[in-house]
Amino acid sequence: MDSTRVTEQPTSFERPQAGASPVDPRGALLRTPGQQRSTPGGSGLPEAQARGTGETPAGPPVPPGPDGTGPEHSQPAAAEQLDAPPARVKPSVGDHRPRPAPEGIPAQPGLEQERRSGQGLPPGRPTPMRRDGDRLRFVGAATRRIARGIDLDEIVMGLCRATVPTFSDAILVYLRDPLPVGDERPAGPVVLRLRRTDRIPEERDTDGGFLPVFQPEPSELSALTAELCEVRPGGALNEVLRGVRPVFADAPAARAALPELLGEEGESIIPGGQRAILAPLRGRRRVIGAAVFLRRPERIAFEADDLLVAAQLATHSALGIDKAVLYGREAYIADELQRTMLPETLPQPTGVRLASRYLPAAETARVGGDWYDAIPLPGSRVALVVGDVMGHSMTSAAIMGQLRTTAQTLAGLDLPPQEVLHHLDEQAQRLGTDRMATCLYAVYDPVSHRITIANAGHPPPVLLHLGGRAEVLRVPAGAPIGVGGVDFEAVELDAPAGATLLLYTDGLVESRLRDVWTGIEQLREKLAATAQLTGPDHPPPLEALCDEVLDMLGPGDRDDDIALLAARFDGIAPSDVAYWFLEPEDAAPGRARRLARRALARWGMEELTDSVELLVSEVVTNAVRYASRPITLRLLRTDVLRCEVGDDVPQLPRLRQARATDEGGRGLYLVNRMARRWGATRLSTGKVVWFELNRI
Repeated sequence: MDSTRVTEQPTSFERPQAGASPVDPRGALLRTPGQQRSTPGGSGLPEAQARGTGETPAGPPVPPGPDGTGPEHSQPAAAEQLDAPPARVKPSVGDHRPRPAPEGIPAQPGLEQERRSGQGLPPGRPTPMRRDGDRLRFVGAATRRIARGIDLDEIVMGLCRATVPTFSDAILVYLRDPLPVGDERPAGPVVLRLRRTDRIPEERDTDGGFLPVFQPEPSELSALTAELCEVRPGGALNEVLRGVRPVFADAPAARAALPELLGEEGESIIPGGQRAILAPLRGRRRVIGAAVFLRRPERIAFEADDLLVAAQLATHSALGIDKAVLYGREAYIADELQRTMLPETLPQPTGVRLASRYLPAAETARVGGDWYDAIPLPGSRVALVVGDVMGHSMTSAAIMGQLRTTAQTLAGLDLPPQEVLHHLDEQAQRLGTDRMATCLYAVYDPVSHRITIANAGHPPPVLLHLGGRAEVLRVPAGAPIGVGGVDFEAVELDAPAGATLLLYTDGLVESRLRDVWTGIEQLREKLAATAQLTGPDHPPPLEALCDEVLDMLGPGDRDDDIALLAARFDGIAPSDVAYWFLEPEDAAPGRARRLARRALARWGMEELTDSVELLVSEVVTNAVRYASRPITLRLLRTDVLRCEVGDDVPQLPRLRQARATDEGGRGLYLVNRMARRWGATRLSTGKVVWFELNRI
């Protein structure tokens, strides 16, 4: 009996084992614990080291057992029966009992000779799995690693890293292109694309050099295989994939299928014997790909039980890929839903500049109930809206979309802010009893430099003045939308030129680490500090200001999605506005032309006189025909010249093609051809028809 005590240690597949070669790549590979044999002279070196120094191990060689296995595959005598738990025997120094191989593992008579001579196994290379317990532990560790992945690439990489080099020396993973999603039936032929390859990298040998661990070279593995493969109906590859079960490469079906999968040059990477396994990948509904496991020619071949391991790996990987594809489709739908629910671009109304931001609550919750909007109104005004539906799910996003559409419709009617919130409250009650949301609706008038705000349970806006002072506006809080039976109140405040209004949702100022009022105070301080960087006479850039505001979020502050809308008030100077009332009489068009001519002369825009007189005359003539109250005429000089004509008739004019015998009907045709833009908006008191001309 040897003087060295040998004990069995549990095998780990997640980290290197103690005593394993330091050059082993990616985790410990299944091997039998090494045995210490005394060398002549009592050096106590392991047998492998004794061979490396030219010495022979002490003592006669241990003969193989009756089943052809050596001492590496022996177990303690107390554990010979598989159904009985192994007895806990306190080992003594020098105690070493031969362990027969467990039942069900095919014996390989030449294996012990390979181990004892060192031929066929490069230094530091692990031996294959030889016990049922090894395979079970490997499958458990591999499936856990595969299950960690969420997207497609992570799952495929998990399969490769879990199997190489523990189970095989190389792997090729083919997936359908495109991958089917759910129950949809792809049209056209089935095409497999090489998704990923992996293999054991080169390692140093005992002489400090490098050994090629697989032929061909690593860079040639992908180059020698076909990237695309069309599965022919009735072909050999189609039959193997339909069979679902993994097969050895030397099986008749696989010998005909592998050239079709790998291509003509790909056959060169398939070693002889049972050193390659072709495993179909079947998802919930259909086969979605195939995996090829390879071992080097000098390695021990796969065994029959390794087909069960390959089947388990293929099944877990295919189901994971199926779920990843479904998750990717769901994420795509969520992204598209969120993109369509929020404005793709913000308008550029006269007298105000806008910037916005939206941040989802997390990567797994890409949609939410927060929204913002900017809606141009008649008279160069603009409605600024920000709201928050409870939750951040697909349902919240759908409700948010309905409320946003309702708000846009109500804004087009030019209703007061409190009336808009009242109708939104009624709409939320029609959607359901538990459909609640907060909303803030503001209307900015660049001519009067005033803003009217109504609130429905939303955090108050912050106004950053030109001098750097940040002010939390005193706005009545109101009740959330959906409560019902609540009256909303609007307040009118000054909106000086150069000031910036910041509308936001509670995700910016409230989290588990701070209450809402603490967050609002931090926001106010952040705005004031940012304004100090640009000086008292220059407001901070709008886009940079939004980024600075979001920088105040800490690691624990992302509990909810965030919507942010910033409006910089430029206003329109009184000297750039001309406003008149005209009686609805036949002389009104002539008077309108004279008033417009004088205003253009005062502004030095005489080159537009002919065009403006013609278009003003046509629009005013149309208003006089139907109006019963005084008509309004307003000219605005900004980067363009804008003309607005209002009357008390709600019917909107429509552009139509006049016939040759018609005496009228060509006014809007002239406006459409000569104006830069034109439009008509219905008001609660009538309508406004407007057009714009480029300044020359």
